[in-house]
Amino acid sequence: MKLLRLLKPSYWFIDADIFRENWSYDLKFNASFRGIPKMTKTELRMPQYKYLYLYRKTQASLNTVWYKFFFWKLRQMSYQTGIGLYENMNIPKGLIIGHPGSIVINGAASFEGNVMLTHGVTIGRDIRGKRNGAPHFGRNVCIRCNSTVVGNVTIGDDVLIAPNTFVNFDVPSHSVVIGNPASIHHKNYATEGHIGVVNE
Repeated sequence: MKLLRLLKPSYWFIDADIFRENWSYDLKFNASFRGIPKMTKTELRMPQYKYLYLYRKTQASLNTVWYKFFFWKLRQMSYQTGIGLYENMNIPKGLIIGHPGSIVINGAASFEGNVMLTHGVTIGRDIRGKRNGAPHFGRNVCIRCNSTVVGNVTIGDDVLIAPNTFVNFDVPSHSVVIGNPASIHHKNYATEGHIGVVNE
């Protein structure tokens, strides 16, 4: 089995198409969030963008000989920045990391794309009861600072989770979630102005 893997050309090269697709979309998504035409070189030198670039490289190297190398680099950068995405390779294109600082994401959490994470965010797994498992996030979700989402719950599309909010229940689409204990408030275009918009 290992020999067959070694004979596959794809084992020796990262998936450049996947990397370009994800990274180019991320750049547009982040530029839109910042209200600028494109990301500048100065902004891309910020720690969160260096991290995002390396995260996309690591994703693109899955199932290749390069994965352990990129994973090691990503984990080292996690220790430096506090951004802990290295155990979760499930985030599709459209990711904004608002600031460097502690962000922890369980490896089993899943995402549909267009998500913003800010410092102090924890996305965790519950280990018992009816919520045993990790969260699933729809599209266009913004999770503000020091908020926690935990357990086998579904967060719908177009959801804004306000700062310092604890969520361990399903949240319908087009909602703002506030507080601890948290309350849900219906709002159309809940994430408008909070995340980027990319016209594909």
